[in-house]
This record gives sequence, C-alpha cells and structure tokens, in this order.
Amino acid sequence: MRVALINPRFRLPIDTRTTPHLGLAYLAAVSEKRGDEVVIFDADVERQPIAEFVQEFRPDLIGITANTPQVKQAWRTAKAIKEVYDCPIVLGGPHVSVLPEESCEKPYVDIVVRGEGEDAWIEVSNLLEEFLKDQPVYSTEAFMHPENEVFRNCLGITYKTSDGQIHNNPDRTPIADLDSLPWPAYHLFKMEHYTNLQPATDSVDGSRSFSILTSRGCPYRCTFCSQSIMPIKWRSRSAQSVLAEWKHLVEDMGALEIGVLDDSANIRVKRLEELAHLLIENNLNHVPWIFVNGIRANLASKELLTLLQTAGLKRVAFGVETGDDEILLSIDKKVDHDTIRQAFKNAKEIGLETIAFMIIGLPGETRETMQRTIDFAIELDPIIANFSMMTPYPGTKVYEIVKRQGRFLINDWEDYVFFEQKARYEMGEMTAELVEEMYRKAYRQYYLRPSPIIRRLKTKDFWFNLPRNVRIALRTFIPKKEKSGLRKQMEAEGAI
Repeated sequence: MRVALINPRFRLPIDTRTTPHLGLAYLAAVSEKRGDEVVIFDADVERQPIAEFVQEFRPDLIGITANTPQVKQAWRTAKAIKEVYDCPIVLGGPHVSVLPEESCEKPYVDIVVRGEGEDAWIEVSNLLEEFLKDQPVYSTEAFMHPENEVFRNCLGITYKTSDGQIHNNPDRTPIADLDSLPWPAYHLFKMEHYTNLQPATDSVDGSRSFSILTSRGCPYRCTFCSQSIMPIKWRSRSAQSVLAEWKHLVEDMGALEIGVLDDSANIRVKRLEELAHLLIENNLNHVPWIFVNGIRANLASKELLTLLQTAGLKRVAFGVETGDDEILLSIDKKVDHDTIRQAFKNAKEIGLETIAFMIIGLPGETRETMQRTIDFAIELDPIIANFSMMTPYPGTKVYEIVKRQGRFLINDWEDYVFFEQKARYEMGEMTAELVEEMYRKAYRQYYLRPSPIIRRLKTKDFWFNLPRNVRIALRTFIPKKEKSGLRKQMEAEGAI
C-alpha cells in the first residue's frame, strides 16, 4: 500500500529548533518493514500544498500527528485532504490520546490511535489491505461501515463508523520488546531543511544532527508533565541494540551530534554504563551527544557522569522545576533540592555542560516561591536556565487542579503556542500579571549577570548564532503583544 505520514505545520512565533519528527520516523520504519511505499510530508519544511501532495501521491492510508497546540492544524490538514481525496485518515499523538473523541467527532477524521502508535498503526494497515482485496472501488465509507466490524478487535483506537457512531476500543499494551522496532526512517526526511538539536548553543549542520531513543515510558508521574499520559511502565532497549543504531548514525549517516530523547534514560544505571563502555570500545565517543530532555538527578552519580563523558557526553539537563521545598513536594517530583545540588556539582566538577529546566507559576506559587526558583537557578548556575511558564496540558494533574480550583486563560488549543510570555491560568492569589512579571524577571535576573554574559561571549557558537541570539534576547526581555497576524494567516489557510 501507499502510506503518507504527515506532520502538520507547527509555526511558532519564536525561533526554535526544527528537527525530524521521531514518532513519524518510527511509524514510517514499521510501515516500510510491512512492505508499504511510504512518504513523510513534514509541512514545516514542505512548500507544496497538502491537497496537491495527496492528489499526486494518492495514498491508501494517511496518518497525522498532533500535540495540543498543533491539533487544530491537524484537523485543518485532514479537512483539506478529505475535500479532494478519499482515504482513511488516522490521527495520533499526545493530545488526541487524551481527548480521542474530540477528534473523532470531526467529519474528516476516521480513526484515532491512542498512546504508542506502531502496533495499532500496523494493525490498521493490515485490516485496510485485507479489506481492499475484495473491493472493486476504493471507499472509506465502505471500510468504516458498521456492518463490517473491521475494528472490533483492534486495541488502542477510537474510531467513527460511517453511521457517525464513535467507538472506544480497550487500550493496547505498550510494546514490551523495544529492540524489535526498526530504526527510525531518517532517509525519508529532507534532512537539509532541519536545524540541529539545540541551535541556541551549537552550530552543528542540521542535516547531520540526529535523535535516538533508548527507552520509553516513565515510572514517575510529575503533576505538570504531559508525558504522564504515556505508559507508566519504563521499558528500555538493550545496550547492544542502541549501539547498533548509534554506529549506523555515525558511520552511515555522518552524525555530527546525537541527542538522546528519552524521558528517563538513567532509570537503570547499569544499562547506561554498559552502553557507555560499548561506545568507548567501538570508538564512537568522538561524536558529541546530549541528553535533550534531561535525566533524573537522584541517579546521576559522579561515577556515572564521568563514564558517560568519556563515552562522548557533552551536555546534561536536569528537571529542577522549582526552588521552593513545598512546591517541589506538591508536584510529586520524588527528589529534593540537596540531591539536585549534588547532581549539578557532579556534572560541573568533571566539566560537563549543564541545563536546568525551571517552571514559573506552578499551582500554589507566590511571589516568594517564584523568587526562590530564580535564586536556586542562580545558585546552580547552569550554562542554560530554561524558564517556562506553567502550561496545564490536558491529561496532566495540573490540568485537573486548574479545572477545579482555578481559571483558564486559554480559549483555544492554539493559545498553548500563540501567546508569548502569557500566563495560561490563574489560581487563588496567583494572577497572570504576577506570573508574567516573575517569568520576565527570571530571565533578566539570571542572564544579565556578569558570569553568564562572559561565558556566552567566549563561545564561538554564540557568535555563529548572533542574529538569532539577539532576537531571543529582545523577545525575552522586552514584552510583546500576541502575534495575531500569525493566527489569521493559519486560519486563512483553512479555518474550522
């Protein structure tokens, strides 16, 4: 069959990285393994209209990914396709996994895959291929007809039969053997159009910057984290499996950097140590690599970090979140500030670059607690302190807390991305004005100190990325209004 996988345009009103979508890369790989002809259409880098593309390629099945701020653009994309071409459209991703019926109610969405997508996607593909064998005319309506009961035993999907009825099938068990998955299909992306993993700090050729996933799931359930909607069971690939893909990226794809995208890569320390030894033994440690999403501070001993650095690790990130003890307890992070301090100390003593992820405006915050977060960031003094305003994503505990006790300041899923430096909710005495004030203060107070300025001026990457760095600084330190023109442009492309 011909299969199209689509990343809807995800225009951000900020400078950000644009890297190949790893979820689609895995879906493409399993489809190719099934024997399909696969095309990935990433609207972030494509210039061809989506309707023109599908009419040319004429796929038998289309998959569209969607996170929360992207979901309306996913719906627009599905609508634009259905207006000119008939085939089943499947949506997947974190947002539709939490709210599957919301998407299935749309007349141009047929199926939603919830959670991990590979197994359900292949089963849907198999069911469609089998159905088409006896069909003289291709028809989505016939495929989705309730009398056929095609999806009766297909786990992990929500679907709409052609009579308009929505059906929620039971959840699918997460993939147990991650080594069974093929490597992401990077060869299907136009790699020359992408940035590297962290363009604010590095000047790496984006076409030679790759992501790798060594584990899935997270045993922790932080109240603010959108990953809490994914499987709680942590599963890992074997060190040998990761090594084989790592070697492929370096030797066959010419990788200049590798980003480990795991949510919790160091849950099993022995496995990570084994991988590090293998990278060293196979002379793959000359290519620098980073933990993009961070690792657990409570499992970051100096011995482990030293070994990882020898294996090529350049930069490590930690989720610090807050500098206030009570707020830290309330978000169920399962770590304390002394442990975080020690993790940063361990990394710095051996020369690793560090990143701290901090959140301004968690439930229960006050001016004083947010100031403690700023002060703690200054104490830790990472090369990058990444402050973000709390965003209550659907499916998280914070979202439910705000629904019960607060007031949302977002009226549209696209507000999750279109507002710059705008608070998403208010609760108790924590007003939007206070959160926005402290957010801007965090960046000013942290980065306008002599040491961060001198540190950045000494790096060649800062000068290489000077125009971008100036834009980011101006946007961060000087508040701007919402870019309403950007929203209007997107709505003009296919408002719904």
